[in-house]
Amino acid sequence: MNARKWKYQPTRSALRKNKLVQNQTSSKASHPNDPFDYSPQPAQSHCSIMNPVRSLLKVTALGAATFSITCLYKGNERFYENIFMPIVRLAPPETAHHLAVFGLKLGLIRPGYQDPGVLRTQLMNMVLRNPVGIAAGFDKHGEAVCGLHLLGFGFVEVGSVTPQPQPGHSRPRVFRLYEDEAIVNRYGFNSDGHKVIYERLKEVRQKCGEDVLGINLGKNKLSKDAIRDYVKGVKRFCGLADYLVINISSPNTPGLRTMQNKSTLFVLLSEVLKVRSSLPLAEQRPIMVKLAPDLSDEDIQEIVTVVCSKACAVDGLIVSNTTIERPSSLKSINAGQLGGLSGQPLFQRSTQLVAKVYKWTEGKIPIIGVGGIFSGRDAYNKILAGASAVQLYTAFIYHGPPIVIRVKQELEELLKADGYDSVQQAVGKGVDQILQS
Repeated sequence: MNARKWKYQPTRSALRKNKLVQNQTSSKASHPNDPFDYSPQPAQSHCSIMNPVRSLLKVTALGAATFSITCLYKGNERFYENIFMPIVRLAPPETAHHLAVFGLKLGLIRPGYQDPGVLRTQLMNMVLRNPVGIAAGFDKHGEAVCGLHLLGFGFVEVGSVTPQPQPGHSRPRVFRLYEDEAIVNRYGFNSDGHKVIYERLKEVRQKCGEDVLGINLGKNKLSKDAIRDYVKGVKRFCGLADYLVINISSPNTPGLRTMQNKSTLFVLLSEVLKVRSSLPLAEQRPIMVKLAPDLSDEDIQEIVTVVCSKACAVDGLIVSNTTIERPSSLKSINAGQLGGLSGQPLFQRSTQLVAKVYKWTEGKIPIIGVGGIFSGRDAYNKILAGASAVQLYTAFIYHGPPIVIRVKQELEELLKADGYDSVQQAVGKGVDQILQS
């Protein structure tokens, strides 16, 4: 008998189960998003979970960056005061200084504030859109002139510039005195030299030629003929600047302040003015002298005698440079560092000196007041003491670009409150009161 070939025959239960599975598959294909589909689903991968988180972080970071850039560009005071400047102060002072100059060189900050007519100022033969300038020492090499004008400064003073390049003193040479809102520096006339800075400022003049530019002249540390160094500076820059400054008051160049004595000053200024007179009339510019705040009354009166003489009749004075004195009120551990002290501790001393010089020159020589200006009230007091214009330095280092607008706004309010239509009307109006204080 032949054996039958065996063939698998599914049972009824297996057929029913197979039919059920086919129905579920067909249903899922036609309704892929069925909320009542309880069939097993594959587990979500780690990457699919992290993608939305990454997207959220990117959007947040982009928003924060956009906000920060906008605040920086517009000069938002609260942003600078509470966020940006505290971060900047984490860097060493000189590093922070270089970064600030670099940022301004790129023209990254443009507050867009329009100066009111009451701040329009006459200084020597120049018309300033406002009387608030940046003092020499910030833009030593003429790298950020246009950027500083965009911030709203009425004039920019570059330098000090020396004939030959020199590195200045070794680092560290700048120190913050946080508790005193002051700075001690002993840069020592670090300079790129006449040739490099002249070429750089020629390009600056092409970009922002209508803005007022001053050039502060110094001497080389190892120079054997200091007077010749200043004469070279006048020859080189007189046709390029709107005014020149003879800086003989920095405390960081050995022997420099001795040039403020009567006999040396007379020879220096007579030579400088003689050279200026020899230049074509179109290249002749006002010449100012920058004084130290540590002079005795007798020294100041001798200087006044010199600058009021016919042979040495300069066009203006800058009062004052940094001080080597250390008030007993200083609290910072850096108070004992060697160098020149600037900032709020210098305000009273420099303002008194402005008033003395104004009174002893009978208001005939224009003065730029410098030293410890942190507010519109400080600027106004300098003007009442006899300054035709003012300069900032330390306040700018501590508070950044918004301080420029704040000082101008407060100054405008004070002038109008006292019934003045211009800065000139207020110059010297409080000299006697300040001298008695």
